[in-house]
Amino acid sequence: MSQHTGDARGAHPDKRTLRREFLAVRNTLPMDDVRETETVLAERAFEVEELAGARTVAAYVSVGGEPGTAVLLDALRARGTRVLLPVLLPDNDLDWGTYEGASSLVGVQHPGRIALLEPGGERLGPDAVTAADVVLLPGLAVDARGMRLGRGGGSYDRVLARLEAAGAHPTLVVLLYDAEVVAHVPEEAHDKAVHAVVTPSGARRFT
Repeated sequence: MSQHTGDARGAHPDKRTLRREFLAVRNTLPMDDVRETETVLAERAFEVEELAGARTVAAYVSVGGEPGTAVLLDALRARGTRVLLPVLLPDNDLDWGTYEGASSLVGVQHPGRIALLEPGGERLGPDAVTAADVVLLPGLAVDARGMRLGRGGGSYDRVLARLEAAGAHPTLVVLLYDAEVVAHVPEEAHDKAVHAVVTPSGARRFT
């Protein structure tokens, strides 16, 4: 585990600093390494018991140097799992659609963002995520308590708030590289801990 701690006195600046640092490392990763990690992550992910037995999983399509999800999405679908994927709305909230295979994804260029791959079929509404048994969250780091450092857009803060308001309690899992599991990340009042992290070394649960 990395000993990167940050300074808890100013959560916002420290989160920004940490995001820059983790993104800078990801941006240097060779795509061959990213693809190799993707296959390993798909195998490791099923060490999370709830994911292995899930009927519905809310996931996402990885982009750039993010830990890859494509192999895992297809593995879930092959097991008969219903996979929901996000559709970014203009206000940064998320709608959802069903994953029907790689050919069902469409590239969408959102203003000021990199192009995202989103499901091309029916829109199910923002509340569709409340039916998920497991929610896979993108992130840049997680600490020993399960506190996740996201990208800062707020989309998944809304998802987590929506789950709480609905009384839904899916297992929350973040996919990361090994070096992104750190000693401490800054937190704010609205931040929620995840239940597990999956890295190429394996799955780890938080208490």
